[in-house]
Amino acid sequence: MQDTSKQYDAVIETCRNLFINKMSDYGSAWRILRLPSLTDQIFIKAQRIRGLQQNDVRKVDEGEQSEFIGIINYCIMALIQLEKGVVEQPDLSTKEATILYDEKVATTKQLMQDKNHDYGEAWRDMRVSSLTDLILQKLLRVKQIEDNAGKTIVSEGIDANYQDMINYAIFAMIHLNENN
Repeated sequence: MQDTSKQYDAVIETCRNLFINKMSDYGSAWRILRLPSLTDQIFIKAQRIRGLQQNDVRKVDEGEQSEFIGIINYCIMALIQLEKGVVEQPDLSTKEATILYDEKVATTKQLMQDKNHDYGEAWRDMRVSSLTDLILQKLLRVKQIEDNAGKTIVSEGIDANYQDMINYAIFAMIHLNENN
């Protein structure tokens, strides 16, 4: 599992660097987004990945990796929004946002390590396309929970679904990096 931890950290470093650079460019404008808007952004990225996996022709010169990075970062933003709430004006400095980003990553990585222990790294035998489908399934679940005003009867909440999507996207990135 040490390998997985290092690979996980390498993917997160790429995502975190992009997050920080975008914070420098745009500030925390994303803080005005409501959860359904973030969910829809993640959905668009996951649908694009699925399209790339199914279509022979690509008309935009960006591959799956950039979309998985987007999924990871949007999910982390959503987790921050769940904790902090939506605001009318950007309110976080790059430093503050990065601290929150790192907290959400640490919690999500611990979840991955716990599940990886119990499941014996079963994801390593999965296809990237299956991980994409699982992300899409989680998105449909999140949309249903959002439509139910955030309430569930027996299921895990929105935060757990965002965390799973982060971990599935990281697993997909690890697979893609290993295949290059």
